[in-house]
Amino acid sequence: MPLTTPGLRALGLFALVAASSLSLGACASGPAPMGAPAVAVPETRTAPPPPEVARLAPAPDPALDTVRAGEFDNGKMWTFEYPPVDYLRRTYGFSASADWFRKAHLSALRIPGCSASFVSPNGLVMTNHHCARESIEQVSRDGEDLVADGFFAASLEEERPIQDYWADQLLEIRDVTDRVYAGLEGVSGADARAQRREEITTGILDEITQELGGEDAGYNVEMVELYAGGRYSVYIFKRYTDLRLVMSPELQVAYFGGDWDNFTYPRYDLDMTFYRVYDEAGQPLRTESYFPFNADGVSEGDLVFVIGNPGSTSRLQTVAELEYRRDVGDRAVVDVIRSRVEALQEFARTHPEKAREMDLRNTIFSFMNSLKSYTGIVEGLHDPVILAKRRDNERRFQAAIDADPALRAEYGDLIPRMAELQARKREFAAEFSSFLAVGHPALGSSTLGRAFAAFQYLSARSQGAPEEILEGVREMLASTPDQPREINEAQLEQRFHDFVRYFGPDHPFVEEVLEGRTPEGAAAVIMAGSALADSASTAAALAGGTLSMDDPAIRVAQAMIRRLGPAQQLQSMVGPEEEEIARSLGRAFFAVYGTDVPPDATFSLRIADGVVEPYEYNGTIAPVVTTFYGMYDRHRSFGDGTDWDLPGRWRSPPQAFDLSTPLNFVSTADIIGGNSGSPVIDRDLRVVGLIFDGNIESLSGDYIYTPEKNRSVAVDVRGILEALDAIYGADRIVEELLTGALAGTAGAR
Repeated sequence: MPLTTPGLRALGLFALVAASSLSLGACASGPAPMGAPAVAVPETRTAPPPPEVARLAPAPDPALDTVRAGEFDNGKMWTFEYPPVDYLRRTYGFSASADWFRKAHLSALRIPGCSASFVSPNGLVMTNHHCARESIEQVSRDGEDLVADGFFAASLEEERPIQDYWADQLLEIRDVTDRVYAGLEGVSGADARAQRREEITTGILDEITQELGGEDAGYNVEMVELYAGGRYSVYIFKRYTDLRLVMSPELQVAYFGGDWDNFTYPRYDLDMTFYRVYDEAGQPLRTESYFPFNADGVSEGDLVFVIGNPGSTSRLQTVAELEYRRDVGDRAVVDVIRSRVEALQEFARTHPEKAREMDLRNTIFSFMNSLKSYTGIVEGLHDPVILAKRRDNERRFQAAIDADPALRAEYGDLIPRMAELQARKREFAAEFSSFLAVGHPALGSSTLGRAFAAFQYLSARSQGAPEEILEGVREMLASTPDQPREINEAQLEQRFHDFVRYFGPDHPFVEEVLEGRTPEGAAAVIMAGSALADSASTAAALAGGTLSMDDPAIRVAQAMIRRLGPAQQLQSMVGPEEEEIARSLGRAFFAVYGTDVPPDATFSLRIADGVVEPYEYNGTIAPVVTTFYGMYDRHRSFGDGTDWDLPGRWRSPPQAFDLSTPLNFVSTADIIGGNSGSPVIDRDLRVVGLIFDGNIESLSGDYIYTPEKNRSVAVDVRGILEALDAIYGADRIVEELLTGALAGTAGAR
């Protein structure tokens, strides 16, 4: 039974409910590009705490008045329902037919949190190692660590089935915009429109699902909102559920350079994994649509396309929204991850076996990726030129609205209204920042989480609530999972440090919570004296009837709930209005620009064009390709036992291994989290690379695309083929990639 008191409902506002909600790396959810030696744990060292002065809005600079928006500030993540046919012809002299686009979307796949593609007519699928890490862990048997050590199935029989996994192939897109808006006619009020919209879209999806044969027919039907609800499309996917692991490299080469090199270039990563899809008869799936390999790879100046599922961008957000994120929202995310992940790292270092049982390695990887990603996002929001470009973009948009009487009447006040809402949210910046992730299973404290449920229980009992309600809350309280005590206490300490940081040490709320103690002292008192310190003592207190409002953890929860009340009340008013304004802005944007400007990413299939092109950085220039020579140079330069260490088979490669083979390359293609595993294809729909990351300059791509230095980073097909052949002896996979022939067995080294 869900907690229903206003204070506890507020936890939904301030809690980061899953690690995936923090991931803005190359995956939309789940771990984004990251890794480390199997026995090592990444350290928090990529984002030192910014000085307080960096958190202040930059002073206005008159020189910025001359900054103008770029043609592609809103990006180039084109949709398949509105393919950029004229743009491609005009820009590159490239004429893409309807059949070209159809084969492109039929060959692409979406897997949990990432992208993938068919790369042979026999169901062979290519994606990233970091996208596959959980499934690789799943198929590891007793005594195996396939994430760290790699895997190759030398025969079809050895390909390992993955449980509870899927791949979606987009078959058809239907525009249902008119149906949705017809159903909304005459409905006013943000809440009423939201409810009606949900009813309409659910009805459409149910109707199409039944048309296709029902829920068990093997299809996945989704409603996709584009332009923040300016357009509505139904995407019909064929869902494949029999996937088997074929090949994955060692973690050390799949995430070479660790967190240090994450979101950087030049890179030397072999971030790849191969699955195979099997049909209902248990045979390798025969598919006519796939991307064959182009063994010649890319050259500087080549036109390339990235076809994948970018997770989420915010390029339609107003400047006021971005400034709120800079000063409050995203800044708080950086602070909470940085301050909490240290406890997880320390526990993993001191309790490696328990950490592996908890899958703490992947959890830490995900948080470290998110920390670096959000840090880059916040730094970009402090770049006055970037915000000046967004302001100019917004001025032009407002001017276009004002120039049309009909548009002005309907949309003219939206941007000022959104700014007013952001100003109101700032009134509760301290509450948002210090209560963020309070209910998170890794970033929060389990004792404090129990305290909120205990307060709910005791309050309901004192008010004479029915026994069935009390029993439901008791079950929730008793079932809260235990954290290791070290993590629990450390996260509690950091929560108290947050209170001091955001409210100030002399604030009455802080004095009430700490009772004159330091954050460490207050946490120690709670852990020593609270009946909610762990699940066993909680169960004993419930059974013995000794749980009371005097419990020190419950007193803290009670104080927090009093602070949360007004913030929750504001959010309940602001949230729906903010969402409705954003939807209206999306409709206005579409009315002004049409499909000439692509919509924000929605983890739906997109095609992004780009050029293989170097860029300047750190006073030098980045090459378009890197080679295996660079990988070995990094290894020799840093030495053994570092993030640039190499696993055993790579230390003494066979003589035939060509170190001059290109390994990674960059292009100007527009990507974001969720694009991990996307194929990079040429004009002839042949694979030339595999997206796995962006450079550090791409992190501001959440809200602006800047092609001057924003680069997508891909594994080069030549590096993939060379490693498969010379290092792994996976000749049956090489043959399949180059000829399409399905080979049964192969030698493995």
